[in-house]
Amino acid sequence: MRRKPRFTGLIFSVAFFLLFAFQFSRKVFFFGADLNISSSSSNLLPSRSANSVVHYALHETNLDFPQQLTHRTRHVSSILDPIPTVSLLLPDWEVLLISSIDTPLSSPDSFRDFLCLFQNNATSSANFSGVLDFTGRVTFKCLMPESVRRLRPFFQPLLTKSPDKEFSSSLSSSSPAPELMRWTFFAYEAFETEEDVVLFVKGVNNRQGSNRQPTDLNCVFGDGDDAIRTAVTSSVQEVFRCRHPNLTTSEDHDKFKITLEILDARGKNILVPSVAYYSPRRSGDGGGLVETEAQSMICACTMVYNVGKFLREWVMYYSRIGVEKFILYDNGSEDEISAVLKELKQEGYNIEIVFWIWPKTQEAGFSHSVEYSKKSCKWMMFVDIDEFVFSPSWLNSLKPSKNMLNSLLPTKNSGIGMVTVMCNDYGPSDRISHPAEGVTQGYNCRRKVEERHKSIVLLEAVDRSLLNVIHHFKLRKEFQSRQMRVEEAVVNHYKYQAWPEFRMKFRRRVSAYVVDWKNSANPTSKDRAPGLGNTAVEPPEWPRKFCEVRDDRLRLLTQRWFGYETADGYRMAWQSL
Repeated sequence: MRRKPRFTGLIFSVAFFLLFAFQFSRKVFFFGADLNISSSSSNLLPSRSANSVVHYALHETNLDFPQQLTHRTRHVSSILDPIPTVSLLLPDWEVLLISSIDTPLSSPDSFRDFLCLFQNNATSSANFSGVLDFTGRVTFKCLMPESVRRLRPFFQPLLTKSPDKEFSSSLSSSSPAPELMRWTFFAYEAFETEEDVVLFVKGVNNRQGSNRQPTDLNCVFGDGDDAIRTAVTSSVQEVFRCRHPNLTTSEDHDKFKITLEILDARGKNILVPSVAYYSPRRSGDGGGLVETEAQSMICACTMVYNVGKFLREWVMYYSRIGVEKFILYDNGSEDEISAVLKELKQEGYNIEIVFWIWPKTQEAGFSHSVEYSKKSCKWMMFVDIDEFVFSPSWLNSLKPSKNMLNSLLPTKNSGIGMVTVMCNDYGPSDRISHPAEGVTQGYNCRRKVEERHKSIVLLEAVDRSLLNVIHHFKLRKEFQSRQMRVEEAVVNHYKYQAWPEFRMKFRRRVSAYVVDWKNSANPTSKDRAPGLGNTAVEPPEWPRKFCEVRDDRLRLLTQRWFGYETADGYRMAWQSL
């Protein structure tokens, strides 16, 4: 008699088949065995040589450099097709997408209604962030969905306007999707001078004062076998200087990918992931940089994020005492700052905005400003948006003068290349919200002891390494710095403001070498508020903290200079009507 197959055996066979099919389809999806990509291009990702490894991302469970990684690109064939981008994972699960160098996104209308499409087909809104000044590429930000955060590895999302797209259907069989680059290890900007090329790279010199030797590095221009390597001559913080490559440009190819190569004694060199581009000099231009404006005696530079409500007071004050030009490095603001800047420019203030979206790169931004502004500015004042320099000698002045700041500078040929000014740190002064009349009016109680200092720097005196720490620079050997006595000048630093404003500092510190306050490391840092923990929770009695000395000097002085009576009461010149 023939035995009937057991029912349990049948179930086991079906389950085994389904498991095999699932694993096979999973491999196809993640590793590109059967995928569909439109076209290929080499301009989105780092070049490689026979002895180089491209390092895209650090896995959280594996810190080894991947040995074999390929890449994909995308082309635009219709408005609903994915836009060619390269992507970077930022802190707090934000993803930065940067359009290809040739992507035709030219009007504000074309920046709307985009989505980030992730590897598991989850989507999130892609919001326009800004346009990179030196390459013209458009940037977007989106949040990585919770369902993607559990996956490993993270692949670069697609930028699309079609909510019905599937991630796998937009890729080709030639290669898998690239992994997300990480903000902690990548090349992000390049700037050409008459003598060399300055490249900005995060993650190579990770500790303040500990730098790789230039001989361990190369700058790499271009892609693949045609890439040109030149020697690195300086390696400090996130700034690397390298020799000009022997490249000339044509009308159809005027930008080249640039990155840093880390030389490995074992013969397996590492190419840093890069979103930076280099524009070589055109044949016949003489190699010089075009000077487009007269040089200002004193400029002011700062890095800003969501400071629209503070900007008008800061610009108006400094403009009246001698700052001729303002250079603001915008770290991805999302407030009304654009409207405020537009108004100020229409009123005649000389303000230049550099879109500098890279996280925790304040020192690099200031280094960039030295080379970028050298032809248009003689002296540069490095102060934050909540810092106001003033001299006690001005207290009897009936009105401000554009010679006031200039009076703090050394005489010509004195050998002084930097003037430093100590800070008075002001507390909340019983405020529970931002004072509409401005910070100089709203905060008048400070700590007794002066802290740190800010600087006014002769740009030609800055050392070629561009090394800077907390708003002051290393100088060339033939120059020295001078610290002013508090009787000569002081900075009113409105540091500890009303809690709704102060808590914004917990978002992220802009310095590359200062720990974010949400991190419990280095709790005694002078950057932190004394007695404050690592969570944005208002401490008891916050409005009355840090009040040791009542100091009304600048409040009364700015009232005299900028205040006036109206039918609705006393107002300051920077207040909105």
